[in-house]
This record gives sequence, structure tokens and C-alpha cells, in this order.
Amino acid sequence: MSNLEKYNEIFMRVLNAKKEQLDDTFTFQSVPQWDSVAHLSLISELEDAFDIMFDSEDILHFGSYENGKAILGRMGIEL
Repeated sequence: MSNLEKYNEIFMRVLNAKKEQLDDTFTFQSVPQWDSVAHLSLISELEDAFDIMFDSEDILHFGSYENGKAILGRMGIEL
């Protein structure tokens, strides 16, 4: 499984999203089920899957599907 497939799988599982929804419009504000509890679950799942640790600044700015990809990219994870 590629890193992008893992990333997408986590979004689909935690936020009950369909793959077709995962684009630059998939944001914290536009997804009703993306509340604070789901946000922390998403962060935790990503940390486990990619063996990383987000700092608090990244957690605060991880407010969209695309921002998450950029943050992981800065951490050296190619999606």
C-alpha cells in the first residue's frame, strides 16, 4: 500500500468519507463529522501509520486534506 493510499484510508475510516470526497475542498469547516474528537483520532491514526509525531503547531494547522498532505511532505513523507 502506498503512502497516499494509507493517508486516504485513514481519512475514509476516521471521517467516514468516500475517496471521491478527498480533495482540496475537504476541510474541517466543510465536514460536519470532523469535530475535535475526530481531529485527534485522525492525528493519532496518522502518527501510528507513518511512525511520526506531530507538534502542536502542525496539529492546529491540520485543518484540511491538502494541508495534511503538505505537513506530511515537510516531515519527509512522500504521498
